[in-house]
Amino acid sequence: MARLFFNGTHGSENPTKAVLPFLSAIGAVEAGHQTAIGLVADAVVVMKEVVANAIVPVGWPPMKDLMAQVVEHKIPIYV
Repeated sequence: MARLFFNGTHGSENPTKAVLPFLSAIGAVEAGHQTAIGLVADAVVVMKEVVANAIVPVGWPPMKDLMAQVVEHKIPIYV
């Protein structure tokens, strides 16, 4: 088992890039690894519920669905 840290730097201005750390962390946890997510710069705004609910990336699930999976897997998020 590896320990992985996924860093996010994009927020609502780029929805597709904003979800990448969340997708990666969920995939890693489901593969049996220990993960955490760090949000810096523009990515900090995705922690606001109204912003997270509005982020719908191209080709990936909406941020609100990913946030629910992160909470379900108890993945820590550092802001």
